[in-house]
Amino acid sequence: MQTQHVPVMLEEVLKFLQPGPGGVYIDGTVGGGGHTEAILERSAPDGRVLGIDTDAQALARVQARLAEPVKNGRLLLRHGNFAELTHIVNEVGFASIQGILLDLGFSSDQMDNPERGLSFSSDGPLDMRLDQTQPVSAADLVNSASEQELADIFWRYGEETRSRQIARRIVRARARGAITRTAQLAELAAAGAPYKPGAIHPATKTFQALRIAVNSELEQLETVLPQILDVLSIRKREVKAGGEGSDEGGRMVIISFHSLEDRLVKEFMRREAKDCLCPPRVPVCVCGHKARLRLLTHKPVVPTPQEVAANPRARSAKLRAAEIVVSS
Repeated sequence: MQTQHVPVMLEEVLKFLQPGPGGVYIDGTVGGGGHTEAILERSAPDGRVLGIDTDAQALARVQARLAEPVKNGRLLLRHGNFAELTHIVNEVGFASIQGILLDLGFSSDQMDNPERGLSFSSDGPLDMRLDQTQPVSAADLVNSASEQELADIFWRYGEETRSRQIARRIVRARARGAITRTAQLAELAAAGAPYKPGAIHPATKTFQALRIAVNSELEQLETVLPQILDVLSIRKREVKAGGEGSDEGGRMVIISFHSLEDRLVKEFMRREAKDCLCPPRVPVCVCGHKARLRLLTHKPVVPTPQEVAANPRARSAKLRAAEIVVSS
């Protein structure tokens, strides 16, 4: 039940999330539990954390690793997707939440387990599902989607310029027999592409695209962003109405690992940090939109060279953070 995962940009997460004694926080992507553990330490002795993850195996590892805070009620673990954030928060009765973290990357425990099918470094079943209760695996998608659908997936989610060639090759190959192994897919995706050791493997974008499609990652991210805003805004309104606690706004910290995720987060935060969303040609605001966020990171924060050297999987990480504001 031990984890091999190293939490990415841990000090930066703590800097922007600012967990403190007695605080209430949500880690929407528990993973290996590294960020969760650090938040619990900073919020001791009576701070609480709600940890959510779609991966039941990850939750089991964290349940064992952080058994003491689970036992004393400081850590509450729930199996589910962060896209169901509002429902989960209401279900468990979490209130006055001061910070929410999403680390959208995959843990080393997941990537290094061939049975999960997330990597082509070792052959394994072509699965890729983070939540094993989900019905559609990567193999199901690869063997049932049309050539055009596959090409669209590889282009939209992987920005793969060879998307049509790879899709055509897959359709031809599956006519001879089902594609069920990661090694099979990697060979098809990399065929004919030059590769030098140290460079990005030519199958990387195909695997990324399939993983995103299988787990509906972008759709779930789009779904959760406004929920984070609403969940954090409840506490801010309570404080402004005379409730207990600091008047500082709740904070959201999000770590992404590819441009599609980062673009969604960036555009959402920038939009919600504006008072007016009317087109420039409109002389007077008619939308009535009021800023609900204050940007804490105008540009993404990236790992230090020292962290990348120690943990190469952190190299593509980008952190963005914002603080809730509520108009009078």
